[in-house]
Amino acid sequence: MLIGEYSHTIDPKNRVSLPSKFRKEIGKKLVATYGLEQCLFLYPLKEWQRISGEIAQLGMLRSDTREFNRFMFGGAQEVEVDSLGRILLPENLRQFGSLSNKAVFVGVHSRIEIWNEDKWNAYKKKVVGQADSLAEKLSQTGAF
Repeated sequence: MLIGEYSHTIDPKNRVSLPSKFRKEIGKKLVATYGLEQCLFLYPLKEWQRISGEIAQLGMLRSDTREFNRFMFGGAQEVEVDSLGRILLPENLRQFGSLSNKAVFVGVHSRIEIWNEDKWNAYKKKVVGQADSLAEKLSQTGAF
């Protein structure tokens, strides 16, 4: 399970080290794509195959599912973990995530999110302030 929050520096060649705790679980090939809230999603290859199959099954008859498919698949790129535990962040994804010299990696169960440090801190502050009400809403769904 991918959990935790880690801050890493992006080098001048757009490479960034993956947190060592994540490296043990994710393998050497990953898929990076546009995420929600302007972060990037990073999936281990097996998890990407599973989730991409679910997304593809949404069909193509509704415009919202076509748009989401284009968003997720159009931005997706396979990235490899090098011998030093780094990945190269593709230019289109770096621009989408506003990533320049710092990246925050957030483990979210079966995926990793990569955030611009300032955006992550602002987002986290907002969510922390809403945690009680979010938990109450989730309790109504039977999740807790």
